[in-house]
Amino acid sequence: MTHSVTNPLINWSEIDTVLLDMDGTLLDLHFDWNFWMHVIPQAYADKNNLSLEDAKALIHTKIHSQTGTLNWYCLDYWTETLNLPIAELKHELRNQIKVHPQVMTFLAFLKAQNKTVVMVTNAHRDSLVIKLEMTEIEPYFDKMVSAHDFGMPKEDIAIWSEIQNIISYNPQKTLLIDDNVHALTTAKKYGIKHLLCATFVSPKLDRIDPKDFPSFHHYSEIMPS
Repeated sequence: MTHSVTNPLINWSEIDTVLLDMDGTLLDLHFDWNFWMHVIPQAYADKNNLSLEDAKALIHTKIHSQTGTLNWYCLDYWTETLNLPIAELKHELRNQIKVHPQVMTFLAFLKAQNKTVVMVTNAHRDSLVIKLEMTEIEPYFDKMVSAHDFGMPKEDIAIWSEIQNIISYNPQKTLLIDDNVHALTTAKKYGIKHLLCATFVSPKLDRIDPKDFPSFHHYSEIMPS
């Protein structure tokens, strides 16, 4: 039975649905950062007889050119663009995938509170499959949504109404937790009332600047003490 649960950052009794991002928010972003910043440039350099420095410069330029688009997250796009087996390379490194501390406790808390829990990720379905295989988060979700299902990223405000066709939710009683400030911004414009920026994406990477959004560093901060 759900009971009134409050916290300085969030009044859980006002929340029916929790929308959760995956990479950076639930999982350590270092896996993806290392993959795109080091592993892929090395593979590209080897395949094309380039120096690692030249390969890095070329790939970083290509990646930055797709910022904020679905292509940025699309394994099929990068497989074709770089002529590399992206999903296969990702699978080889899957043992590096890790959930953040306290994430499993947080997911168990949401389940105990009878919240509807929905993953909303910009990650490609192939990437999602690998990450679910290597973690124990899947059973805690009522639905898992990839932005690729709709052909638009969370940076596009239209996605929040598209999700209504998959699983109905009341924006006034919904919380979105994300490390992507652009996604939080479109969600706010759509009318999602409760928004939290997850600023801790990895022990090895800088904290996210939450701009004007309420934020937290560790999940213990948003659970009742």
